[in-house]
Amino acid sequence: MATQGKKPGGGMTVAEAGRMGGKLVSEKYGAEFYERIGKKGGSSTAERYGPEFFGKIGRKGGKAVSEKYGAGHFERIGRRGGQKVASLVERAKSLEGPERPEEPDEGERPAPEVRPEQSIGA
Repeated sequence: MATQGKKPGGGMTVAEAGRMGGKLVSEKYGAEFYERIGKKGGSSTAERYGPEFFGKIGRKGGKAVSEKYGAGHFERIGRRGGQKVASLVERAKSLEGPERPEEPDEGERPAPEVRPEQSIGA
């Protein structure tokens, strides 16, 4: 494995070179490139190891995260996610504004129009 320190000649570190290379690839090919190669890698892994593999590595990762951050970590991030969704829903409702007509009650809705070609048994 390469070292992270500077080379004797004053060159850049491996980390600096990696960052520069990643930035150049990103500028040249865009985010879609990473999405495409990620999907290829995921498909290849699924073909090679099967879907059980993802469950196994997910459990392993979840266990490591739980050990690192504690048992309440998933509860805390779940609550934060729920709060975020609720705020987004409220924001969307406020953006809809009063010009949107309210939905009529179930009893007030007109019956759907049925065309002959849509009849049952036709």
